[in-house]
Amino acid sequence: MNWLDGIIGFISPEWGARREAWRQSLTEMRNYDAGNYDRGNANWRVLNQSAEFTDRYSRDNVRARARDLERNSDMMNSVIGAYKRNVIGGGYALQAKTGSDKTNEIIQTAWKKWCKKQNCDVTGTQSFTQMMRMCVKRKKVDGGILIVKRYTKDGYLPFKLQTFEVDELDNSQMLPKKKGNKVVGGIEMNEYNKPMGYWIRQYSVDGMALSNPVYVDAKDVIFLYTKHRPSQVREMSDMSPTITRIRDANEFMIAVSVKERIAACLSVFIKKQLPTTGIGRQNGSVPGPHQDYQGKSIAPGMIKELNAGDEIQVVNPTGQATDAASYIKLQQRLVGAGQGISYEATSRDMSESNYSSTRQGIIEDDMTYAEEKEMLMEVMDEIYETFIISLWLAGELDAKDFWDNKDKYFEHAWITAPKKWIDPQKEANANKIALNTGQKTFKQIAAEQGRDWKEQIDEMAEVLEYAKDKGIDLGGVIFDQTAAELYEDEETPADNPQQTDGNQTGEETGQESEEGDGAEEEGETDNQGCLLYTSDAAD
Repeated sequence: MNWLDGIIGFISPEWGARREAWRQSLTEMRNYDAGNYDRGNANWRVLNQSAEFTDRYSRDNVRARARDLERNSDMMNSVIGAYKRNVIGGGYALQAKTGSDKTNEIIQTAWKKWCKKQNCDVTGTQSFTQMMRMCVKRKKVDGGILIVKRYTKDGYLPFKLQTFEVDELDNSQMLPKKKGNKVVGGIEMNEYNKPMGYWIRQYSVDGMALSNPVYVDAKDVIFLYTKHRPSQVREMSDMSPTITRIRDANEFMIAVSVKERIAACLSVFIKKQLPTTGIGRQNGSVPGPHQDYQGKSIAPGMIKELNAGDEIQVVNPTGQATDAASYIKLQQRLVGAGQGISYEATSRDMSESNYSSTRQGIIEDDMTYAEEKEMLMEVMDEIYETFIISLWLAGELDAKDFWDNKDKYFEHAWITAPKKWIDPQKEANANKIALNTGQKTFKQIAAEQGRDWKEQIDEMAEVLEYAKDKGIDLGGVIFDQTAAELYEDEETPADNPQQTDGNQTGEETGQESEEGDGAEEEGETDNQGCLLYTSDAAD
């Protein structure tokens, strides 16, 4: 309050109060509630810093806690499992698109062979799909993973993969390999903050550091992590927003479990009517054998004689048990929301959902998984391009124009494994309507089912042809068509009876033309007299 407000308040307190009220209202209009430091936000003190400066001091602790929950928390593993099932699942099938069926077949066969663990992994312990599945898991828990291309002399091709955990980036490395670069968090970058190389620690089997870090060029390293801010250099665990909530849920369940175990116990105390013996004259002692209760326990159906004057008192903890189900359900719902997926995806609890809500939840979840799939496919694309180059250098791919048309040989698509339908009838009808209305093509529907559309058509044609040769009509089963509709472009014995020779058949055909009511037919016949083309026929 300034001197003018003081004078006004002295002369007229009402006017002074009005001025102060309007001043406070104006102050509130000029500020955000989230930015003030009133009683609700008094302890909320924050600073704006670069992403790397913010993450640097918390990265290791967050990662260690995430790994601890990975080992000990079922709720943590429910989130990790949901991402593994929906991002990588059963793996991806390669569909080469070079424009040549022969070349495509060669590439796809070679890729299938290279993906075996002895050909793609330097350790020979994981297949390509297993390595990608591990990458998805480590990205969720650790925040990222390093995939290094290694060029070896063993295996099917001189190209394999080696994976490193993000812990192996040497934070202590300060001097860059190239003058003018800088090293931040074990990553050497140029003036535009583009990674030029990675400094990787060397460890023994027991985890002890051996020697100085090894420098690996960035062109041979794929760093899989999510970048949230332009100033971010390294990874941060994807589980960081929900780690504390998962930890609270675990501690709560431990407390509830202990309480329930105590509540389930039945204890017995012996109340003695006569005092125990002590120092001095022992009056009132009861003659006869004396029972000792030390170490005794209660068994079903037992009959036990007590000492004279002793009385049993039962301690049975009572009280309503804590409703842990509703609390845990709320916590798991919030954990799923923090990771962008539904409660049903993590808990596998479908008791409160119907077909429509489940379908909507799956659609929303798929949009979340699509972001992770995009990043994983970028990694697989880079690996695939290096594989094609290695395939050509090894002489397994005959392409004289390879270096001039690399993009043509790099062209491909990844086909995901199909998901099981919730309601097959509704899903099939939806696909049928989408196909008939042009909303989807047969190629798209086949890809959604994890199939190659050309192979699927070839298989259908093979089945129909085989059934036709055996005299079985599968048109009505597969395409809901009769044989006449399915084979309308082909000649059948019923349409063109050839009981006589060609001349007689031609005469009969000509007579039928003349007997028509004003019909003018023009046709050509083959060497057997069969009508091949007819036009201007009257209705």
